[in-house]
Amino acid sequence: MPENQHKDPFEDRFAAALRHTGHSFRSDDPAALVGRGEVRGRRKQLLRRTAVLGGMTGVALVGVGATLLLPSGAHDPRRTSAAAGPAATASPSAAGPSPAAAFTGDDILRSLKELLPRGTFTEEQAQGTDSLMPPHAHVVFDDGKGAAALGLSVDRTDPGGEQAAQWTTCPDKAVVAYDDCTSVTRPDGSRLMVLRGYEYPDRRVDTKWWNAELVTPDGVHVTLSEWNAPAQKDAPVSRPQPPLSVEQLEDVVTAEVWKRVAAAMPRSPEPSVTGEAPPEGRPSGAIAKTLTGLLPDNLKVTGRSGPGADYAYLVVDDGKGGSLVQINVQPGMSDVAGDLFGDAETLPGGVMITTRQSPGEKGAEGVVMWTVDTLRPDGLRVVVSAFNTPAQHQDATRDTPALTMEQLREIALSTEWDAGV
Repeated sequence: MPENQHKDPFEDRFAAALRHTGHSFRSDDPAALVGRGEVRGRRKQLLRRTAVLGGMTGVALVGVGATLLLPSGAHDPRRTSAAAGPAATASPSAAGPSPAAAFTGDDILRSLKELLPRGTFTEEQAQGTDSLMPPHAHVVFDDGKGAAALGLSVDRTDPGGEQAAQWTTCPDKAVVAYDDCTSVTRPDGSRLMVLRGYEYPDRRVDTKWWNAELVTPDGVHVTLSEWNAPAQKDAPVSRPQPPLSVEQLEDVVTAEVWKRVAAAMPRSPEPSVTGEAPPEGRPSGAIAKTLTGLLPDNLKVTGRSGPGADYAYLVVDDGKGGSLVQINVQPGMSDVAGDLFGDAETLPGGVMITTRQSPGEKGAEGVVMWTVDTLRPDGLRVVVSAFNTPAQHQDATRDTPALTMEQLREIALSTEWDAGV
């Protein structure tokens, strides 16, 4: 968005809501947060999936939706299409005039259910286009082979931006464990990724998570997730696989109705805040380049992340085996000081610094994670970690990381980060 173009009130309130949510987040293991950085944009989307889609089953619901039982058999394409439009009772958006008729939560649910095979639906929750949050729906679906959580979200993004590219690019297996992933450009120019992976990368519970991401040429972003359990987490596996095949995931996520939903969302003339631009002065990919330049001379880089605005990782080797190194460089983090830097050392100049040596977060055998976390007086947070494995979900391949704690400290405190690179 050009600097002289002001966001509309909806976008301002949406951004404020996201910031409030992010700043109120707590973790029992702050170091683990660093390990979730493979393409930070994707992880933001996954956090939204956790809170909006799968997470609905983890909160107290005031009244569970009634079960809808449909006849057995395949979905009948002769049924009234959800693309016919929202219900006549749909109300205007509370956030201001919309370019199309508003969709209520019931409209979103109906649209989703009409695209699914026949079965039963319970625990229905949805939000329409009259909210600060993107429209979304969550159901527990059972086609007769076991209950499965399923959720969908619609928003907008810059189709040519880094965020869109991250959403529709298969992640690096060095960081994310999965069985299969495809990423294609459809005939209409849309980018589609379908990933079949796991809720828990260490497979301590065999809950499968399958996910489809679509970004259209005009910036409509549709996310569809399904599990082989009635909840994303803390529920027994109820079936061998999630209910929808790859082809069915594609059919649902590419349905025309979601474009109509996106058109009904209040918006500014530019794409929504989900298409986040890199911080000013930090071009995409600069983090990895700067980190590479700060490594000791004896380390050879054998793998690296793609372009990223505030996160990067490298796989390095000192001749004793691969070692994952990752870094987050995040401005505007002053308000986490009390939560994460309560016992920190304060250096001359006001930089706070903490260090941690802990087991790896993915549960692989023998993995250790060494972390140095710093916070500048201006709110710039630089967190760098190293592992004794080239991939967090793989067992340790060496006794210790390739970087010492002192070397990690030097990297985190480098004035290169202060220059906005």
